[in-house]
Amino acid sequence: MRYVPHTEADVQAMLEAIGLPSPDALFDAIPETLRLPPEALTLEPGADEMSLRRRMQALADRNHPAADRLCLLGAGIYDHYIPAAVPFLAGRSEFATSYTPYQPEMSQGLLQGLYEYQSMTAALYGMEVSNASMYDGATALAEAVLMAADITRRPAVIVSQTLSPRYRAVLRTYLAGTGVRLEIVPYRDGATDMAALASLVTDETACVVSAWPNFFGCLEPVAEQGALAHAAGALSVVAALPVPLGLLQPPGGMGADIAVGEGQGLGLPMSYGGPLLGLFCCRREYLRKIPGRIVGASVDRDGKRAYTLTLQTREQHIKRERATSNICTSQALCAIGAAIYLGLMGPDGLRQAATLCLQGSHALLNRLVEAGIAEPYFTAPFFHEVALRVRGDVEALCRRMAESGIAAGYPLGRDYPELADGLLVCVTEKRTLRDIEVYARCMAEGGGDA
Repeated sequence: MRYVPHTEADVQAMLEAIGLPSPDALFDAIPETLRLPPEALTLEPGADEMSLRRRMQALADRNHPAADRLCLLGAGIYDHYIPAAVPFLAGRSEFATSYTPYQPEMSQGLLQGLYEYQSMTAALYGMEVSNASMYDGATALAEAVLMAADITRRPAVIVSQTLSPRYRAVLRTYLAGTGVRLEIVPYRDGATDMAALASLVTDETACVVSAWPNFFGCLEPVAEQGALAHAAGALSVVAALPVPLGLLQPPGGMGADIAVGEGQGLGLPMSYGGPLLGLFCCRREYLRKIPGRIVGASVDRDGKRAYTLTLQTREQHIKRERATSNICTSQALCAIGAAIYLGLMGPDGLRQAATLCLQGSHALLNRLVEAGIAEPYFTAPFFHEVALRVRGDVEALCRRMAESGIAAGYPLGRDYPELADGLLVCVTEKRTLRDIEVYARCMAEGGGDA
């Protein structure tokens, strides 16, 4: 069978059949400003290999990787140290070329790795069950909220302004058309306004979402927020960063029913924002409501340990309309990387990394305050991110510091107009006291040469 090109008559007949005057009418729904004019698609003549490599290298050289500069960016993606063994082991062909382990007899290595990932994630978050895994932290939270609404059969979800703006945007998209409404609680002094939260919780509330730490780096009264939810028959959903849990109390210890997080900090590079890893845990009683898939351990007919996909709740796995989620894949390789990282670090290593983050952020703040360079925007306790009030134009300051090889932080005015003079700065275990001194000196000089 060979392909036969359509003639103009064929095209016209098809257009008449669907009631359109021309092929251009197929794109009427797309605004003109978003369309690429045909002349823009003109390609340059083909190049030889050496010329192409030079061209591609020139384009690559325009990037400025975080590893090449002093990076104090956070706001959801973090410059944590990645042990050399993580990419080496995760890059082995049996992991890097594996996909969905539909056939357990051929996928025991990958299944065991995901089983270990689930076990370590559940332990880290203090929860009973973990899946394997979700796209990223934002979609994991959205799935958690939908799961809470399904469990409670209630139409309202309460979220604080201190939750990441990115997470809130994804959540709005997920909830559109579901009949579940999103209610936003204002913040006070860097944390959720508890009086406002208490006034919003009703018998229509499906869940209260808490951030641990929140977008400003502050520590919320998560247990108290969960207690308000439970008193009204709602669920407590906690979005927690994993590395701080080396020191902080885990969500399960604060009464969370569902806990999610962004796993990028667990041995995954920043990579300009992805791929990421969505962590998802819950209490055992909600096991059959969990999205994604769960790997279980059993024995084969010879009594040997064997692994298989125990629960497969997606529509792709014959569930169709009874699926708990329509997510179509998992971040298996990223999950393997996280499992390797957690296995290498262990509880003591993670605790040490978290301690260095905590000490570094407070050392930076003290240095800036003592020098009269900046001051904390809030008095609420914080972990490894801190909101600073700085002098002058924050965006301009960040541009000038970037010219000196420093990623200064995230301007808060982009998402919170009332914090136009605010800069969110993150300190991970990679930052040294010398780095802090260089940063403070550069900021003192208005972003000039450090």
